[in-house]
Amino acid sequence: MATTAADIKALREQTGAGMLDVKKALDEADGDRAKAIEILRVKGLKGVTKREGRTTSNGLVAARVEGSVGTLVEVNCETDFVAKGERFIALAERVLDLAVRTGAKDSESLLAAEIDGKPLQTLLDESNATIGEKIEVRRVARLEGAHVASYLHRTSPDLPPQIGVLVALDSEEIDTARDVAMHIAALSPLHLHRDEVSEETVANERRIAEETAREEGKPEAALPRIIEGRVNGFFKDNVLLEQSFAKDPKRTVQQVLNDSGVKVLAFARFRVGA
Repeated sequence: MATTAADIKALREQTGAGMLDVKKALDEADGDRAKAIEILRVKGLKGVTKREGRTTSNGLVAARVEGSVGTLVEVNCETDFVAKGERFIALAERVLDLAVRTGAKDSESLLAAEIDGKPLQTLLDESNATIGEKIEVRRVARLEGAHVASYLHRTSPDLPPQIGVLVALDSEEIDTARDVAMHIAALSPLHLHRDEVSEETVANERRIAEETAREEGKPEAALPRIIEGRVNGFFKDNVLLEQSFAKDPKRTVQQVLNDSGVKVLAFARFRVGA
């Protein structure tokens, strides 16, 4: 039976496998789609170990908030073609379901959790075989608070969300929580407050600030003030509470929270591949 372009397109959309692999499988199966899927799966399982070293820089983030608990996962693949496919998106949803059900806080415990009577890692390996790309769960976050908000952002309209945020507050303030989550997505803070920044990082920033100021020929007497100003600038760039609020740069995030009478307990931000 001759294989048509329509047959190849249909099977590729169904399995997410590469065009050449789909054509070969259909030819070998004499056009029988069910048999071609079996061929793809068998060949794919043999190739799982070969894909272990490949880079998974595409994929999606998914989030869910149930009551006072929020869960965020990042599931990666190799290409944007697979990332926007129905099979991959459905798989990511199953990963999120499992993370919510088990309360997993990291990828290791999630991969060991059972789904359909087998570890999640086994399901991913089977999906690798069918889809023809390396698929992995890179990160998992779980936050609790009086109110937890989530925000998902698409960096491209034809791709699933690439940036995901969870933010937990000590009391319910829906609008503020949403605004802060969007701010975190846009400005990518690394820490909640400056006490979280390691002493080593601060010392390194001071060293760089001093070396830069001396290279610029700044007066010796002015160095302490300049160094302190630049270290504070580092905090303002990287610490959530000290950042200028995205919707109102004249106020800091801390001031916005104070005005609303709430505190941020914790946040998580994932960007695919970053």
